[in-house]
Amino acid sequence: MKTPSSGLALLALAVGAFGIGTTEFSPMGLLPAIAQGLDVSIPSAGMLITAYAIGVMVGAPLMTLALAHWSRRRALIVLMAIFTLGNLLAAMAPGYWTLLLARLVTSLNHGAFFGLGSLTAASLVPRHKQASAVATMFLGLTIANIGGVPAATWLGNTIGWRLSFAATAALGVLAMAALAYALPRDQAGRRPDIRAELAVLTQKNVVLALAATVLGAGAMFTLYTYVAPTLDALTQASPSFITAMLALIGVGFSLGNLAGGRLADRSLDGSLMLFLGLIIVSMLSFPLLAQTHAGAAAGLLVFGFATFAVVPPLQMRVMQAASQAPGLASSVNVGAFNLGNAIGAAAGAGVLSAGQGYQAVPLAGAALAAAGLGLVLLARRAPARPSAMSCKA
Repeated sequence: MKTPSSGLALLALAVGAFGIGTTEFSPMGLLPAIAQGLDVSIPSAGMLITAYAIGVMVGAPLMTLALAHWSRRRALIVLMAIFTLGNLLAAMAPGYWTLLLARLVTSLNHGAFFGLGSLTAASLVPRHKQASAVATMFLGLTIANIGGVPAATWLGNTIGWRLSFAATAALGVLAMAALAYALPRDQAGRRPDIRAELAVLTQKNVVLALAATVLGAGAMFTLYTYVAPTLDALTQASPSFITAMLALIGVGFSLGNLAGGRLADRSLDGSLMLFLGLIIVSMLSFPLLAQTHAGAAAGLLVFGFATFAVVPPLQMRVMQAASQAPGLASSVNVGAFNLGNAIGAAAGAGVLSAGQGYQAVPLAGAALAAAGLGLVLLARRAPARPSAMSCKA
């Protein structure tokens, strides 16, 4: 029997990433419908998003360590089964607390899937193409922001939010079938030395790499969280223009993800310095560009491009820095992205609460990106890390 190609395996991983991206972001557009359906306030409904982020951060290391002795193919299929179960529970949840629990269940797969998926993607290709392979998997996440999230939001607001979760569960079934067919059968791993693997995460290069991820994600979400009211305040944008800009940011995400993977294959640190610098420039210039609709569109396209171009090199950088425990570090790094999301949202809220206005929101994001760039420069002065990780282990 002919073994499916590495391209099909990467596509299967991207399908899983598409489903996860859809379920992570679609509730943001469904909060009014969920709040009305469950008779709770919108802030209470917003806790569903917070609970998911917390679940990702906690579940990433726990699930990775729990599944470390399984074959990666089996582990990834099981993780998508958890994703499917969580969304089905959300679709059938009789009340607010059961829906909150369902979101926690769903989140448990997130970090481990992207962590083990990154290792699997890298193991499918030659060493000089590993970052591009990781980017291919993350492409599913970026495309979810263009197609999956708007479709799920439309479905939930038109027919019912429960059906939106049910449809997302169907994506999980599709991903399970794709992974079962396309991923190569691999051997089960050894039971991990948990203490030794956790000790790897305390090494200086690993800590610096994880911290850079937190700051890079924080820079992105400082503006992304408040992009709608920022456009309303600076551009006097209509709701339809804001919707178009969200889609345009998604296009930037996809293009940046591909570019980041290609350049990271040549130089991890070089690509990070380039794109973190581009984030800083795009955010510092955004208050001026946002004075016109055309300027806002150009600024947000570059913003989306730059903020997701850093994702593949950040992921590969952590995996290489923690070459003795790449699976755990890769999963924890996905949790670091979510921590950055929370920090970025808090930074935006902080400048607004201080009365600085929406023009200061992207400036706060630029400051976080500058701090991330500083960490990359600091890490370059640290002792050299291993040149390659063991993706086969």
